[in-house]
Amino acid sequence: MSVGAETKEFQAEVGRLLRLMAHSVYSEKEIFLRELISNASDACDRLRYAAIADPTLIDGDSNFEVQIRIDKENRRLIVSDNGIGMDRDDLIKYLGSIAKSGASDFLETLEAASSSDKSSAHIIGQFGIGFYSTFMVAASVEALTKKAGDTQAWLWKSDGEGAYSIEQSEKSSRGTDIILTLKDDEAEFLEAFRLRHIIKSYSDHIPIPVLLSEDPKDKGEQANAGRAIWTLSKTETSDEAHKEFYSHVGGMGEGPWKTIHWKAEGALEYAGLLYLPSVKPFNLFNPERKNRVKLYVRRVFITEEADELLPGYLRFLVGVIDSEDLPLNVSREMLQRNSVLQQIRTGVVRRVLREIEDGAKTDPEGYSDFWENFGAVLKEGVYEDVNNREALLKLCRFRTTESSDLVSLEDYISRMKDGQEAIYFITGEAGRNLANSPQVEGFKSRGIEVLLLTDPVDDFWPGAVGVFDNKPIRSVTQGGEDLDKIEETDSEKDEVTSDIDPLIEKIKGALSSAVKDVRVSKRLTDSPVCIVADDGDLDLHLSRMLQQHGEAVPNSARILELNPKHPLIQGLSKKSSQESMDEEITLYANVLLDQARIAAGEPLEDPALYGRQIAELMIKGL
Repeated sequence: MSVGAETKEFQAEVGRLLRLMAHSVYSEKEIFLRELISNASDACDRLRYAAIADPTLIDGDSNFEVQIRIDKENRRLIVSDNGIGMDRDDLIKYLGSIAKSGASDFLETLEAASSSDKSSAHIIGQFGIGFYSTFMVAASVEALTKKAGDTQAWLWKSDGEGAYSIEQSEKSSRGTDIILTLKDDEAEFLEAFRLRHIIKSYSDHIPIPVLLSEDPKDKGEQANAGRAIWTLSKTETSDEAHKEFYSHVGGMGEGPWKTIHWKAEGALEYAGLLYLPSVKPFNLFNPERKNRVKLYVRRVFITEEADELLPGYLRFLVGVIDSEDLPLNVSREMLQRNSVLQQIRTGVVRRVLREIEDGAKTDPEGYSDFWENFGAVLKEGVYEDVNNREALLKLCRFRTTESSDLVSLEDYISRMKDGQEAIYFITGEAGRNLANSPQVEGFKSRGIEVLLLTDPVDDFWPGAVGVFDNKPIRSVTQGGEDLDKIEETDSEKDEVTSDIDPLIEKIKGALSSAVKDVRVSKRLTDSPVCIVADDGDLDLHLSRMLQQHGEAVPNSARILELNPKHPLIQGLSKKSSQESMDEEITLYANVLLDQARIAAGEPLEDPALYGRQIAELMIKGL
């Protein structure tokens, strides 16, 4: 560390990260250069935008570029830009800590990644911490920087061993120089042909010149194409170019599932280059629901936080929208109420949903994978976006009691049973075997397919939608569904051998304060009992989930349904006529209610009492 420099410890997460980087054995170490060029390009973009409001920031130097200089004599590689630069606070914020949420998740992901797995190197870009990848190849790293408009330059230094220093320095021009002193065994990154290959492979799409020089004092020659890929026609681009640009804007190494590249012309003109990812980003379910599409105006970067550009349920999209009609000086506040942006948003959403629908038809296997990754997010749109609800519902896929493969609502309707009038579903936690829930037994025995819904949003969208293709959407845990219109199987036609009305009355009396009603069930075939919500009451799982999140939920008692054909219920029915058995029937009633709650995934009010009651019944049985 420099004498007189201010020394600071890295944030704990950065310390762990640097230890991983410094001792890395990844096979794709060259990504450090991709990340530095990407950062340099972003710095130029940000200054270009800032200069719209304050042109003096780029006085005398308005041509943005990235320079890469080789200094073999000192084993140094220098990556420079004339972008916005950093001050002392910026250095601490961006190079001393991981400001993004999910740092711990990232580190766990990186630590778990196999060093032989090429995708592990691309994790770095996805989490926005590409600067630290320099420690895979460098024994020490310096950042000499001066912020545009400032007079004071700063020098940041670190060897990646837990601390860094910051001191005042001298720099004649704005921007940042990243100076890498390479490790002894990383000499390959001092060879011009190697660097040129990396630049062409990873950074050809960067829309500013990337210059490469073998002389630290020489400006060098341009090593990339330097054209914004979204301004090119489809015939001028390649799958490889799209893969690299997708990696640049999305930080994900695996190529996208689908590329959406178009130019809108007419009343509004804008270019769109969007990618549907093939893998799930780490922060997909971040509560902020930030989108990852960058907004440009006439090739000038404006912001990557234009939440008005896309609805939250399309936050998995990666790419660029470049408008010809928005003003260059559009502010964050103006974006929130800009009618042009709202029209662009409408057009982009429709285009994206149309492309997803096309992908579902032409590549059903790929769409199945896409749905597994992003279906839960798209269903947020079913709940929120009334205007596009019909299109979104057609994209939805579900597992059912009849199929482990994903099926659409159209598929479901096409195989509805004669007499079936509704689309039925059951909700519950992922991992729970909903297909074996007591509430679906009667439906399964009649061959009625039931949608198995396990995503949190599934508790909300069916109630918001209500009907699809003139078919009501109903929960099997709600109301007294009339199954009489569906033809029974032979096993169901067996008559009940005893009248259980007296038993029902006694159980009602025993559970008078615990349930709303006790009745004969038409939905049970194998289980003795189940609980359901009454018509108009909240679905069982929705009610439970809201309570878990501290929401005020009406205290609606449940209905206990009995299976009159079950041997246990028939046996209790025979005993119910004996007054001497009233106490035992009360005991059975409480145990059966708790069993129904367990089967429905609901917590028991008194698990210890339930255990004692089970033991008591076992003793009586002995």
